[in-house]
Amino acid sequence: MGEKLESYKISSEGIEANVSIEKTSDFVSIYNLKLPEIASGTLVLLEKIRAVLLTEIPIKPTELMDITSIENLKKKFFEKGLEIFKREMPFVDENTQKYLIGSLIQEMFGLGKIEFLLSDPNLEEVVINGSKEPVWVYHKKYGWLKTNVQIEQENEILNYANNIGRKVGRQITILNPLMDAHLPTGDRVNATLFPISTHGNTITIRKFRRSPWTITDFIENKTLNFEVAALIWLTVQYEMNMIVAGGTASGKTSLLNVFMSFIPPNQRVVSIEDTRELQLPDFLHWVPLTTREPNPEGLGEVSMLDLLVNSLRMRPDRIIVGEIRRAREAEVLFEAMHTGHSVYATLHADTAEQALKRLVNPPINVPESVIEALHLFAVAFRDRRLGIRRMFQLSEILPGSEKRGPQINTLYRWKPSKDEIIKENESYRLIDEISMHTGMSNQDIMNDIQEKIKILKWFVEKQVKDLNKIGRLVAIYYSTPDVVVKAAEKNEDVDKVIKSWFK
Repeated sequence: MGEKLESYKISSEGIEANVSIEKTSDFVSIYNLKLPEIASGTLVLLEKIRAVLLTEIPIKPTELMDITSIENLKKKFFEKGLEIFKREMPFVDENTQKYLIGSLIQEMFGLGKIEFLLSDPNLEEVVINGSKEPVWVYHKKYGWLKTNVQIEQENEILNYANNIGRKVGRQITILNPLMDAHLPTGDRVNATLFPISTHGNTITIRKFRRSPWTITDFIENKTLNFEVAALIWLTVQYEMNMIVAGGTASGKTSLLNVFMSFIPPNQRVVSIEDTRELQLPDFLHWVPLTTREPNPEGLGEVSMLDLLVNSLRMRPDRIIVGEIRRAREAEVLFEAMHTGHSVYATLHADTAEQALKRLVNPPINVPESVIEALHLFAVAFRDRRLGIRRMFQLSEILPGSEKRGPQINTLYRWKPSKDEIIKENESYRLIDEISMHTGMSNQDIMNDIQEKIKILKWFVEKQVKDLNKIGRLVAIYYSTPDVVVKAAEKNEDVDKVIKSWFK
């Protein structure tokens, strides 16, 4: 191997592993995962212990769909497995026994050695391209890396895909060779089968943070600034409709998720996604819905359109849609806006101007006359060279006239040369609409934004990065704003503020 770029430790199921990232002469650096070797004789014994465990601790299919149930099962298997090891292999030290039972649990409940890669917080993607080449990973710092991990058999990849699919009610077969699903941890999974993928069966896993991003994280890492965050908070509070646009892996869903923590707790929220990615504060009145693919006979499909139409009968105050792709979905979405629902969605587009063009042109084709129901585009951007994500634009939509269609007025824009989000234009529409709906004067609105900036600075100062904690403080602010504003001004302890309010 060549020059070592970095090394660190990771842990999965109580097993510690060493990672080293090394340069090679093959243009792509290697991600080296170092694990203790298991002797072939020990592997035979592990299979015997697996059979005993499955007999003594039966698993219900429903238990594999819930992360809490899975964790409880793992604990039972670990304790029982350790008991059997001590009986069958008393000569092996306890650390080795724990390693062996941990590796067994990884195989039974997860993806074997791939679990170590999923446990590495530095990785964003884990990709299996077939049994003929090593697993690839996308590292936050080094980009794409080859690993020294390889899945030896195509059937093993297929089994992993089937196991993932079964847990969320999805199937992958020769007749149905494509699958979108997610792991119990929320990581998104795509799988394809040979010969659709000509080099072999594939699995692509996009990892999500084990603890969701918050507005505090995004201000700290300069994804957005205090002023923009406060303005978006105001627009969410007063039910302005918004689409978060951006390219692939630009952070659209993460941005949308962060904004949703500003929803008042006395409103009913319905979210619609292909795979579950959103994580809202747990005390919100939230009904998450996910689509379902048809079975091999072509029956049982529940599309995003089905869920969107159905959601309108569920008396939602807010509707969140994972992604707008088709004309009918957009038509129903804009109909929901016009009937008084507050709507949020994501859309693939690199700029606000491009997002507007996508909406009003084929294949989405939203009539220009209804576009004005949408108030804002927030555009996410990923700089691949620097490895950073930023809010590229915050733009309002100005209604069209007889002579011209709807226009974009960009309020804030990210300037790459300074790595700063700069105010570009005053609002012609947003502030007026909030004023009209609330009775607040322009000065009242400006004062409100300044209050929110104070609170956000308090969040950053106190390192408030728990989604539920932020949601509770926002809820207290809606109920008794003075309490939160004064606490922010005095830089009080966040936990004390929450506890004292609930007394």
